[in-house]
Amino acid sequence: MAASPASVGSRPNRAVLLTVTCLGQFMVLLDNTIVGAALPDMQHRLHTQLTGLQWIVDAYVLLVAMLLLSGGVFADRFGRKRVYLTGVAVFTVASLVCSLAPSLGWLVVGRVLQGIGAAALSPASLALLAAAHPVPQERIKAIGLWAGISGIGLAAGPAAGGVLTEAFGWPAIFLVNLPIGVVLLLVGLRSLEETRNPSAPAIDVPGTVLSVLGVGVLTYGLIEGGARGWTSPVILGSFTAAVILLGAFVAVEARRSAPMLPLGLFRQRLFTVSNTAMVVVGFALMGSSFFFSQFFVYVQGSSILRAGLQTLPVSLAMVIVSPYAGRLAARYGFRIVVTAGLALAGLGLLALGMVHADTGYANVWWRLGVVGIGFALTMTPLTGAAIQAVSPQEGGLASGISSTTRQIGAVLGVAVLGAIVRTRQSGGASFEAGLNSAFLAAGAVTLVTAVFTGLWLARSKPAEVSVAPNLHWRGTAPKMRPVPADPSPAPAGPRRR
Repeated sequence: MAASPASVGSRPNRAVLLTVTCLGQFMVLLDNTIVGAALPDMQHRLHTQLTGLQWIVDAYVLLVAMLLLSGGVFADRFGRKRVYLTGVAVFTVASLVCSLAPSLGWLVVGRVLQGIGAAALSPASLALLAAAHPVPQERIKAIGLWAGISGIGLAAGPAAGGVLTEAFGWPAIFLVNLPIGVVLLLVGLRSLEETRNPSAPAIDVPGTVLSVLGVGVLTYGLIEGGARGWTSPVILGSFTAAVILLGAFVAVEARRSAPMLPLGLFRQRLFTVSNTAMVVVGFALMGSSFFFSQFFVYVQGSSILRAGLQTLPVSLAMVIVSPYAGRLAARYGFRIVVTAGLALAGLGLLALGMVHADTGYANVWWRLGVVGIGFALTMTPLTGAAIQAVSPQEGGLASGISSTTRQIGAVLGVAVLGAIVRTRQSGGASFEAGLNSAFLAAGAVTLVTAVFTGLWLARSKPAEVSVAPNLHWRGTAPKMRPVPADPSPAPAGPRRR
């Protein structure tokens, strides 16, 4: 029989619970940024090209993007402790597979398994914490600590990746997860209490499968198109299959009583506009950051350690600015803050598109900082706008969809911007010229989106904005249904005006 929230909520257990959930989410967030610092070493030691590096990143992001919404439902139906510890175990074993991978193929397999583990671990960790704090104010405080402490992983990733890769090689960035995972399993098995929501909806298996296959095939076409030729039968076939699979996904979701993606939500203009902008945020941020370490190593000749440190202005700016984005949106409204943030990020990316091998770091770091500040200003308000567009009962689902759309944008960003670099190189341009084109393309798309949100995003302000990021749940204790929490900041669900 599942334990009641009251029994879960004793003070000693709460302290252990906070530690366990923070450490698990820290591990997931660290993995989002630590890999980027090791990409040059992976390319050298695995003898792979740009396409291989794209798969190393997108194999993970794709599975996280497509399984986040289902992960929360799994935790509700089958037990939050069980799903959390299963996610930790899968992520830990997958990290070992990655560290021992003798080839690119095995590394990609390990990254897929990591994505599956993260998609279970992340929403279940938040669900455990929320269920143990039925009092709203205590819950907000606990989740604020959870988000802040685990969010350190974002800022620590580039530096940790640079140090570990420089000293031991790229496998070390995955080995660091093993002691964390073992400790979490040992402590979690003994200390965590099981909770679940018996009234949770059924798993949308057809929707989940079709979404993974559809976006996966589309990603394959975008990544491999540069190498195989955009008009080759395999690439044209992958794009055709993607259209069919995604069309089938829409048809299935429209007919299901409890779909993973309720299409009716997109009838709300505010919801549609905010999620469209969120795709672009993921596209431009992840697609450009994929190349940051490669720029410093291959274009400017930095060591891997130094390159990891040189990319810090982006993640530090996001960690510092993100908690204030919700407050600014509450004061000035979604449209002003989001449009200003996108404009800043777009200008920063355009500025990065003009750096060269002989550009001093003093003239580079501020461009990275502007990009980080800009995107930090957009993500929390965009999630808040998506939540405000729907009813209070759908707020958790709306925030989860917002996280998912950003992850989908990230998958496409790595694929498309990588294709731009590869196409430029195939045409005889240098790697530096290809990177400049990719940064300029990301900046242009971001600026166009700033105009789009300036025209179409509602002026309304959130009725209630929390400064704590990653607050995604729906319902009230004890029957609480989690939705995905992921690396970037998002607000608690504001009430609809």
